[in-house]
Amino acid sequence: MSMSQAAPQRTVLVTGGAGYVGSHCCKAFAAAGWRVVTFDNLSRGWRDLVRWGPLIEGDLLDRAALQAALDDIRPDVVAHFAAFAYVGESVEQPDLYYRNNLVGTLNLLDAMRQAGSARLVFSSSCTTYGVPRRMPIDETHPQSPISPYGWTKLMAEKMLADYDTAFGLRYVALRYFNAAGADIEGDIGERHEPETHMIPLAIQAAQAGDRAFTVNGVDFDTPDGSAVRDYVHVNDLADAHCRALEHLMAGRPSEAMNLGAERGLSVLEILDAVEAVSGRPIPRIIGPRRPGDPAAQVADAGKARRVLGWTPVHSDLKTIVETAWRWHGAHS
Repeated sequence: MSMSQAAPQRTVLVTGGAGYVGSHCCKAFAAAGWRVVTFDNLSRGWRDLVRWGPLIEGDLLDRAALQAALDDIRPDVVAHFAAFAYVGESVEQPDLYYRNNLVGTLNLLDAMRQAGSARLVFSSSCTTYGVPRRMPIDETHPQSPISPYGWTKLMAEKMLADYDTAFGLRYVALRYFNAAGADIEGDIGERHEPETHMIPLAIQAAQAGDRAFTVNGVDFDTPDGSAVRDYVHVNDLADAHCRALEHLMAGRPSEAMNLGAERGLSVLEILDAVEAVSGRPIPRIIGPRRPGDPAAQVADAGKARRVLGWTPVHSDLKTIVETAWRWHGAHS
């Protein structure tokens, strides 16, 4: 086949591609042969994490700029990560979250319709389930969020389903449990301001040497009394997104599914692991539980295995902590 006869390169437009999970997915998309274009306003992302294709600086609330980008790029698929994602902040500023996460998503869906783009991979969340009524949590578990952030993710999923019914938009909504770790090759990692995630905070405490880590409750009904969560390595999340793109390109139907390691890790286990990897002690303060914090959340990710052929391969505790420690050590 001559170059002129070669199949054109497929394009994915990535909203929020300058963020933590978005940037890791951009790297994976490019490695899989996609042309990657990031659309991000950099309000919570980082210009230096956009390395696998061009950056269009723009805001989802700027309908004209968004339309111009869609009309110009004409993506085969859109991967939609752009959202504010602090649960506590969403309680204090629900207006910010509903405007950014929901109006932004509505603008994106309408711009896609106008540009003739009808495939979307959506970054959803286990927060759509709320407090677990049973475990592990599968996709039939009731969705009953307890924060505005969780509601924005659930409402966006409902918008996608309704746009599928009415307009033929096909989508894959991926409900992450706790994204963790850093790029296996060390190119990129987890960076938030402010940082609220457990593993980076534990690493910062180990690096500082004199900074205590507050454990929010050791009286939960769990093996060691501290809260248990399902942590999935960000490289495994990126692999699932690559598979979701192929699912849509193959003409398969819309789906919503969990992404998790199907194994719970406690706060105290993670602190012990960070101490072991770093060789440094982490002073601990035992604080009260946070309001609404469930004792445990663990995923049933069987649907992602069946539908996408996805299996997490980097989501053991040692790999998660070691990759995060290397990244933070190189960028602190």
